[in-house]
Amino acid sequence: MAQAVAEGVREAGGKPALGQVAELVPEDSWNEDIKLVKELMKDIPIADPNKDLEEIDGVIVGTPTRFGNMCAQMRNFWDQTGGVWVKGSLIGKPAAAFTSSNTQHGGQETTIVSTHLTLLHHGFVLVGLPYSFTEQMTMEEITGGSPYGASTVAGAGPPYTRMPTANDLNLARSLGKHLTTIAKKLSS
Repeated sequence: MAQAVAEGVREAGGKPALGQVAELVPEDSWNEDIKLVKELMKDIPIADPNKDLEEIDGVIVGTPTRFGNMCAQMRNFWDQTGGVWVKGSLIGKPAAAFTSSNTQHGGQETTIVSTHLTLLHHGFVLVGLPYSFTEQMTMEEITGGSPYGASTVAGAGPPYTRMPTANDLNLARSLGKHLTTIAKKLSS
């Protein structure tokens, strides 16, 4: 999903900067699924909550759903942004969110909306996926997406074998494009 969001940013003429948040689970507790994901993400740098945010024109936060909220690792990242908040560095910049959940009704919308709360405290201008992105209304398949942002159903596991559908990835790309278009308008 993050790669698709980044593609959308590029397609709209933006320059995406992928980052991951620091892991909180001790490495000696990692199961095979976590090890696989960490291997797949090894080339994505760990984001610094006090340095990497100030230079951005907008942000799209991706987090797995944990009981209808962002995961602890993402919460930890945003909990460290007090210095950026005090300076007001993010006020007026666009922000969006995307997520995945294990089940179709696993809290995707509440995860995105609860992420929005943190973004609003920083003064971001929220960007979602209006219904003009009609792919989110398909009845042909189980699909993610809502007016709040992009999402996908990852499937219960382990093993987590369900990948985002082509429709989910299209919505993620659309979110990247949409936010980038708005960022350009806000910065001009």
